[in-house]
Amino acid sequence: MNKLTSKLKGNKLAQIILLVLYVLVTSLSLYLAQASVTAFLLLLFSLLLLYYTELPDRLKWLIAGVVLIGVIPFVSSTGPGYQSYMEVATVVGIYVAMALGLNIVVGLAGLLDLGFVAFFAIGAYTYGIFATGQAANFMPFGTFPLSGESFWIFILIGCFVAALFGVLLGIPVLRVKGDYLAIVTLGFGEIIRIVFNNLDKPVNITNGAMGLASVKPPEIFGYQFVYPNQFYFIVLAILFLVILAVRRFEFSKIGRSWKAVRENEIAAQSMGIHLVRTKLLAFAIGASFSGMMGVVFAAKQTFVDPTSFTLLESITILVMVILGGMGSVPGVILGAAVITILNLQVLTEVTNYLNQLSLDGVISFPEALAPAKMQRFIFGAILIIFAIYRPQGLIPSKNPVFDEESLKEGSKKHRKEQITVEPDKGFQA
Repeated sequence: MNKLTSKLKGNKLAQIILLVLYVLVTSLSLYLAQASVTAFLLLLFSLLLLYYTELPDRLKWLIAGVVLIGVIPFVSSTGPGYQSYMEVATVVGIYVAMALGLNIVVGLAGLLDLGFVAFFAIGAYTYGIFATGQAANFMPFGTFPLSGESFWIFILIGCFVAALFGVLLGIPVLRVKGDYLAIVTLGFGEIIRIVFNNLDKPVNITNGAMGLASVKPPEIFGYQFVYPNQFYFIVLAILFLVILAVRRFEFSKIGRSWKAVRENEIAAQSMGIHLVRTKLLAFAIGASFSGMMGVVFAAKQTFVDPTSFTLLESITILVMVILGGMGSVPGVILGAAVITILNLQVLTEVTNYLNQLSLDGVISFPEALAPAKMQRFIFGAILIIFAIYRPQGLIPSKNPVFDEESLKEGSKKHRKEQITVEPDKGFQA
């Protein structure tokens, strides 16, 4: 087995062939089974296998695009579970984008944020208020609700509004860190939820606890996006841009500044890093991703109310980051996918299966150990197991490794190229 593994590590062609065969087999299984959660999950597992191959990054992106854009929607479209599969994939994409935003704040900058769902709520209400008749209560001009075509503009508006609130949150909390920072951000998240819950008087802006109903769905050239399979492609496009931006930030000057602040603020400041600007950028950029997905969430659900933005949601997103691996982009993506799929599909399917066995008399459960009541217990136990055996996360963060000798040789070569010889002035650098 070890010999086979070592041979595969160095053979890229064999890796491509095995990956293609795996995708074909799982796709055929899903196509024929039509409503198989196992086949759907095995097909998604191909993306994790793709990550661990030694193929060039561009080829990995190309294969992932083919699987996500072509294979998954096509092979799942023939069965009755098509919309449920696309619903799960869409929600996974929303949570992945939010987890990547929180990863900038917590994983890269080292700022513990327990109120991150507030930015998600801000994005959702930014679109929900203007995509319903609610805006007519306080706007002296304009016709409301706005059409679904405004959704595309509101993705950017939600991004900027959430980033603005991220800066407003960051300014007063710059002097606190650690546990105190967590307490302040937790309070901010609860304040935002309570404000939206009570902002129905004296002027009815958010409709209070009743929420905003009949939010206009996205529309372009008269075509409306209503079903999960349609929102799937919207989320996929935004998620691609988010991942691209996060990868750029991670290895940029600001990304290295975030990591320096995370490791030691005093040392980072002594090296010339502006702490205020660096932290505010982390809050603003992380919040902007959550704000964009809040707009998508409001349009997809066509209903927004404060109960969707509780403290539990913030903790769930934080768990995704910690489980996947703080500071690791692929780890956070995997962590968000695992948590979301566990909640939406795996545990739900297991619970339904056990309930059916109980109804058929095959097995009986005490009232206190009913599958529906034990679902959260099982979820917590799984998280504990992950934390014990993978304390650094499913895919730990890795810093780029550079060859010191090659860097020295490159530096010497660069210096030689800079030196020019002139007849009158001699050597000039």
